[in-house]
Amino acid sequence: MSKVRIGIIGCGGIANQKHMPAMKNNSDLCEIVATCDIIRERAEKAAAEYGAPGCKVFEDYHDLLADPEVEVVHICTPNVSHSEIAIASFEAKKHVYCEKPMSHSTEEAKKMVEAWKKSGMQFTVGYQNRFRPEVQNLHAACEAGDLGDIYFAQAWAIRRRGVPTWGVFPNKKLQGGGPLIDIGTHALDITLWCMNNYDVDSITGSVFYKLGHLQQATEGNLFGPWDPETFEVEDSAFGYIKMKNGAAIQLNASWALNILESREASTTLCGTKAGAEIHSGMSHTKNELIYNRGRNGQLMEEKLSPVGGVAYFGGGGGEEGTIDNRQWLEAIQSGNSPLVKPEQALVVTQVLDNIYKAAAENKEIRF
Repeated sequence: MSKVRIGIIGCGGIANQKHMPAMKNNSDLCEIVATCDIIRERAEKAAAEYGAPGCKVFEDYHDLLADPEVEVVHICTPNVSHSEIAIASFEAKKHVYCEKPMSHSTEEAKKMVEAWKKSGMQFTVGYQNRFRPEVQNLHAACEAGDLGDIYFAQAWAIRRRGVPTWGVFPNKKLQGGGPLIDIGTHALDITLWCMNNYDVDSITGSVFYKLGHLQQATEGNLFGPWDPETFEVEDSAFGYIKMKNGAAIQLNASWALNILESREASTTLCGTKAGAEIHSGMSHTKNELIYNRGRNGQLMEEKLSPVGGVAYFGGGGGEEGTIDNRQWLEAIQSGNSPLVKPEQALVVTQVLDNIYKAAAENKEIRF
């Protein structure tokens, strides 16, 4: 079977940290035949480090989409540009992997889904945390009914001081928001996926702009001091999501919050038979899954064994970004659906978007 030919649109941080290394690890299935960035030097560097021989370099993504050699595009640009590029890609009959979140707004995300359905192409969104061993284990337990009826959950994306100081993260015009849309999106995706519940009834939220503009708040930031003068997005946000079946989810997201425990891409699930906690983030030296339940007249806690991991995709393992990329490539080659479905990613965007709106308008928003 011939290799999948990929074009990279946006050659900044996430392309270099996740997408292109994953493709290099899966070089038996794919090759990068084109790179594109508005800063040509970045596209040239990406082509030289990761591209196939003769890899083409573009500054305008329309030129990349016009290249018939490109079969698949990976969109690794700021959030507000996702919709425009994805729609153009579907119209050019390219398969699309879009970095999370799907979009900064419900309206634009819906346009992406409509364009995808018309195109007949494959479409997925970058929620690679689903492929972590502990998340896979928890999802399997939920599917088997081990937790019973899951009626309350908390999605955790909390950092004490982890404000990104590179790229366009503090730029509201280009990103659409701060920690809620950046890391809250991963925590919410894990939680909804494990619950297998995407039927939202109503949303309320609180969004805070408290620490981003304070110079003293920059002390101890993991990535060094940020510039309070250019910090335009929220520093923390919280949402309360009611589902149509009566279940509820509390979403907690921050880049900077005066709290002791940092938990990121984590979830807490409470069911009628048992509960489960995933602990990961800056306060935890390793990712951990803990089940809690009553047994033999006592309360018990159960953890994954530190020996071995969860085997999936034919017994393969490895870093979650590489596994995510591999199943995406295999989906393209086989015609099967990728694990992260566009309709699921759309709901995540809708929830995040409406937390911002509920907070701004100080009211409950019903779906």
